[in-house]
Amino acid sequence: IIRRTWNHSSSTSFVLTSLFNESRMHLFLFSMVVVIYTLAMAGNTAMVLLIWADARLHTPMYFLLSQLSFLDIFFTSVTVPKMIAGFLFGWISISFGGCGAQMFFFMFLGATECILLALMAYDRYVAICNPLHYPLLMSRQTCLLLVAASWLGGSLNASIQTALTLQFPYCGSQKIAHFFCEVPSLLRLACADTAAYEQVLFVTGVVVLLVPIAFITTSYALILAAVLRMHSVEGRKKALATCSSHLAVVNLFYGPLVYTYMLPASYHSPGQDDVVSVFYTVLTPMLNPVIYSLRNKEVTGAMKKVIGKCGVGRTV
Repeated sequence: IIRRTWNHSSSTSFVLTSLFNESRMHLFLFSMVVVIYTLAMAGNTAMVLLIWADARLHTPMYFLLSQLSFLDIFFTSVTVPKMIAGFLFGWISISFGGCGAQMFFFMFLGATECILLALMAYDRYVAICNPLHYPLLMSRQTCLLLVAASWLGGSLNASIQTALTLQFPYCGSQKIAHFFCEVPSLLRLACADTAAYEQVLFVTGVVVLLVPIAFITTSYALILAAVLRMHSVEGRKKALATCSSHLAVVNLFYGPLVYTYMLPASYHSPGQDDVVSVFYTVLTPMLNPVIYSLRNKEVTGAMKKVIGKCGVGRTV
């Protein structure tokens, strides 16, 4: 059997299978995803503007939180609008270049967020365990350098993985069993041995996922030990509230990514990948601002202040 091989051609396009069909249940689920995406955009935009507008939130912790919200705005927008357009208008094809661009920005923003969450754990570790050195260790210049390093690391990871994935020849079916161009789903269409590259993918997963997880775990173990030694009950509650919020975000984000990028392909199925991907592409970006705002008195206080000003403005 002669199989037509195609690659590196501007005329080539893939077909993305929709996450939903036209049944009533799937229509309801699609509506839920649209609502969650809208809430994610609104919540993260509000968080960025709130931190920018309130001088009391101009601290390293909130600067990093604003970066997280900024990342989530674009991270969820890399995949969800295309999925919505595919369901509503039938625009399910994506060019070879468009697929590469979507893959690059997804991995770029995702890896950057992985590193940023580790930096947020480091910020909390310094604030709680070394409060006297906090102004020096987390100065504005240091924060800018750390954030720039996270963006650079994410860009490097995405560049390597995108280049390696797109260099494979693709043949036979052009249908990607996913609602966006993600590396594991695209590799299933390659008509070449991808075993060596899957090992490279595993190594990059260790660097981008497991190393930050180990760093976060160590940071919070030291934080917990310091919190238990605190004499102030109020200080202990505040530290635990902030740290528990961050840990909740970490578990929601890292868990599904570890499943997708660290487990062998034999443990995956297209249906499972779709469901798991929804967690880190839609659900987590929506929950991040909710988790941080509900468990944080400074953020809720700033929100009440803004709402109060809006209320006064309407009555005047």
